Amino acid sequence: MTIESIFIVDDDPFIRDFMREALSRLGHEPRIFSNGKDALAAIRADGPSAGCDLLFSDMVMPELDGLELLRRVKAVSPDTIVVMMTAFGTIENAVEAVKAGANDYLLKPFAVDQIEVALLKAEDQRRLLNENGYLRTELSLRDDRDAVVSEHPAMRRVYDNVDRVARSKATVLIHGETGTGKEVIARLIHERSPRLNRPMVKVNCAALSENLLESELFGHEKGAFTGATDRKLGRFELAHGSTLLLDEIGEIPVGLQAKLLRVLELEEFERVGGTKTLRLDVRVISTTNRNLHDEIRRGTFREDLFFRLNVVPIHLPPLRERMADVPGLVEHFLDGFAAETGERKTIAEPGMKLLLDYAWPGNVRELRNLIHRLVVMEPAALIPAETIRRELQTRSLPDAPGLPSVTVGTSINDMERGLILRTLEHTAGNKEAAARILKVSSRTLRNKLARYEMAR
Repeated sequence: MTIESIFIVDDDPFIRDFMREALSRLGHEPRIFSNGKDALAAIRADGPSAGCDLLFSDMVMPELDGLELLRRVKAVSPDTIVVMMTAFGTIENAVEAVKAGANDYLLKPFAVDQIEVALLKAEDQRRLLNENGYLRTELSLRDDRDAVVSEHPAMRRVYDNVDRVARSKATVLIHGETGTGKEVIARLIHERSPRLNRPMVKVNCAALSENLLESELFGHEKGAFTGATDRKLGRFELAHGSTLLLDEIGEIPVGLQAKLLRVLELEEFERVGGTKTLRLDVRVISTTNRNLHDEIRRGTFREDLFFRLNVVPIHLPPLRERMADVPGLVEHFLDGFAAETGERKTIAEPGMKLLLDYAWPGNVRELRNLIHRLVVMEPAALIPAETIRRELQTRSLPDAPGLPSVTVGTSINDMERGLILRTLEHTAGNKEAAARILKVSSRTLRNKLARYEMAR
C-alpha cells in the first residue's frame, strides 16, 4: 500500500526481465528503463510526490552511472527510496552510494526472496516518511494541556469504557458538547491500544468543503482535478495500521457518507481520480456535538452509517453537570501554565467560589482558556476574586429573539422574564446553574418560570 510506483534501471536486459517477473509476482507493475537518463526524465516529469516511490538502479551503467543517478534523483525527489544493485567486485561503490543517500543495496546475483526483503524494507521506510510528515504538522497544532482530570462517577464510567474498548478494533462514537474533551478521550483510546506505536491521524470534517474533504480523507492522484499537481495520500492511507479520528462527523456532507460507509464496511478505497483499489487496516473513532438521531430524521445523516460508527458509544457530560471537577481542573491548568511561564499562581478561595457558580457553556475548554488569560494578564501571584468576577461578567449573555431591550416603558416583569430566558440560554437550559448565576434558589427560579409560563 505504501509502495506503488517502482522503477527498474539496468542496461542488462536479463536483469530487467528477471526483476519485472519477480515484482509482478509480488503484485507490482514496475516501469523498466535501460539507462539512467530516461528514468531521471520520467521522475522529473511526474513530480516528486506522484512519481517514483522505489528505484532499483544498477551501479555501473554507461553515460549516467548509478551513483550520479542517485544524486540527481534525490535532488529532484528526496523521498524516493533507492536500492542500488551491484556485483561483488563493486561493493565498495555500493557502500559509497549508501553514504550518498541510497537506502539499501542488492549484491548480484540475487534471488526473488532478496527482492521481496528489499521491497518490505522499502515499505517500512515509506511508511515512516509518511508518518513523520504528518507528525510534523500535527505536533505544531497539538495542545497537551487538555488532560483528563475528573473523579465524577460519569467520567469514571467513561474511563472504564476507554480501557475496555482500547484493546479492540471496534469503531467508537464519542458525543458531547463542544469543549468537553472528546479528542482527549479519543487519544486515550489510541494510546492504550495495540496501535499506540503509530501516530493517531485526525481530520476535522467541519473545516473543509465536500470536494476538499474527499481528497483529505482518501487522497488523490495527479491530475484528478484542477490544482492536483501531485499525488497526495489521504488520512485513511496515513492511518494504515493506526487510528483515524473523524472529528465532528455530523458535519460530513451527505454525498460523502456513502463512500465513507463503503470504506468502513469493506476496508478498501480508491484515491480521487484513481483506479487502483487499496486495502487498509484502520481503527476509526468519531466525535460529534450534534444529536445524530435528529440528523437522521432530517435526512442529513445516513442511518446505516450511524449504526456502523456507533458500535461503542461514549457520552461526555458537560462541565456544569460535574462542577466538583472544577477545582482539580483549575489546579491542573495552573500547574501547566506555571511550567510555561515559570511563575506559579493561585486563586483566592472567593474566586474559586465564583468559578463554581459559573455555568461554563464552553465546558473544559472555556475554563482552560480563562485560566490561561488570568495567568498571563494578572500581575499578582494570588489572583483576586474581583479579577475573576470582572472576567466572568464580560462574558455577555447571548441575545434571544423577541426579548425586550432596556428602554423606558419596559416593565420590570418583562425585564425579569428576559433575563431569565437569556440566562437559561446561557446555561443550555440547566435550571440549577441558572439559579446560581441569578443568585436565587432553585425553588424561586421554578416559581418564576411557572409564573411566566416558561417552564421547559
